[in-house]
Amino acid sequence: MYHCTLNYIYHLFSTYYSSSSCVSSPFISLSLMEATPLVVAQPYKIINLQLKRRIIAMHRPRSVAKHPRNLDASTKTSYNDNCFDRLAINYLSQSLQSATGMRSGKEGYEGLVEAATMASRRFNPIQQKGVVIDTLKAALPAPLLLLQIKKTVPPSKFSRQLFAVFTTIFFAWLIGPCQVKESEVEGRKEKNVVYVPKCRFLEETNCVGMCTNLCKMPSQSFIKDSLGMPITMVPNFEDMSCEMKFGVEPPPQSLDPAFTQPCYKQCKAIKRNHNCGS
Repeated sequence: MYHCTLNYIYHLFSTYYSSSSCVSSPFISLSLMEATPLVVAQPYKIINLQLKRRIIAMHRPRSVAKHPRNLDASTKTSYNDNCFDRLAINYLSQSLQSATGMRSGKEGYEGLVEAATMASRRFNPIQQKGVVIDTLKAALPAPLLLLQIKKTVPPSKFSRQLFAVFTTIFFAWLIGPCQVKESEVEGRKEKNVVYVPKCRFLEETNCVGMCTNLCKMPSQSFIKDSLGMPITMVPNFEDMSCEMKFGVEPPPQSLDPAFTQPCYKQCKAIKRNHNCGS
């Protein structure tokens, strides 16, 4: 069953991008399209030697080793983005700028952060959530493809673990180095949690409001509505870590601890006399 499901997802992606006249989204690595059919031995282990080699090669230049074992929120993290990372970062930045109608003069992650900062100043929290959801819809595959994935991979132990693995492989450029962790779901152990020791977006923006309004809330809604997968994102504003719990419904905003946290003293929005929305 796992083998057939993954092969079907692979077929959907490869068919869409091979037939599309538009430029392939960098969110889907070329290595995935070139890989041979996927084989799964366990729900959380994607075993494909060609894909594995390409993923390792793709991420080797990343400066994961520069992260100390015990991360300190006061220590600025250094990143060495590879070609795929830069392509994905600029693609998302341009999509966000198109959705907001604002332009950033910077490139790379700096440009993405500047675009997000401009959005946080111009729009209220509800509008910020809508802008990011529009950005994700424009940046990620066509709605028809997302719908097919939603139907093909309904919430289950396998799909929760698949989403977690996929996130660590293809989105480390956005959130920083991360790993899959185990948790208990309905009395059973699953590897459905993505643990980010130090979130790159939170560290770069240094703003609680931007974390909750431009990342946490829109991501939770988009993943649930577009892919059918409930997810709760639990940021830790003390050490800037975060846990993404796939298959877990988020609490109402009024009961979410993330919205009781005051912003950092070094918040760039507050320094410029802007309300960060935290």
